[in-house]
Amino acid sequence: MTQPLMPLATAVWLVDNTSLTFEQIAEFCGLHALEVQGIADEQVAMHIVGLDPVANGQLTWEEIERCQKDSNARLKLRQDEVPARTRSRGPRYTPVSKRQDRPDAIAWLLRYHPELSDAQLCKLIGTTKPTIASIRERSHWNIANIKPRDPVSLGICKQRDLDEAVARAVAKAERVKAGAEPANAPDPEDTPDLDLPDPDDVAPEASEEPEASADSEVSEDPEDKAS
Repeated sequence: MTQPLMPLATAVWLVDNTSLTFEQIAEFCGLHALEVQGIADEQVAMHIVGLDPVANGQLTWEEIERCQKDSNARLKLRQDEVPARTRSRGPRYTPVSKRQDRPDAIAWLLRYHPELSDAQLCKLIGTTKPTIASIRERSHWNIANIKPRDPVSLGICKQRDLDEAVARAVAKAERVKAGAEPANAPDPEDTPDLDLPDPDDVAPEASEEPEASADSEVSEDPEDKAS
């Protein structure tokens, strides 16, 4: 079934504004029922603002009321209101003007979304694993000037993509906890190119002043010249 745009934010809104069951919300948003319960218990998506699916035309109140009256009913998305989405492989392209902000965005994600894998961070921010590791371990060449900032507000990634990444990470954590998936299972988003150093994230080389020649260091004595 096609999911609504920004499914995690939509789930937050449905939890807060309707009496739909966790299962109804989970199926509509493509989440696990435990994730929706986590939203209701304020253990998941604490920093995400709810998105009204009625206001953006993805649902109608009539459809919500129909499902509130019947817990076995399932919400139906207004298909004509949801544009098709395409997903590309590899790290996200980051404009040159935004690249200097990437370390701040990485620091923010590491602090507020530790559930995200390094591969997910790479795809969201358009960076590589060595850069993420250097910021996590505080060995980055510019660590003293890195300040955690929301990548969405910086314009580096979209809220919808961040919501989806968090939802997948939470779902995987629940599967691991339930024993349905090994903790060290390969990450489907991981690719070999993510292990390469980021050429845009290297310390600027210090400018070297030209060395003075031996002849220029010896001042000429006027008296010697006169003689």
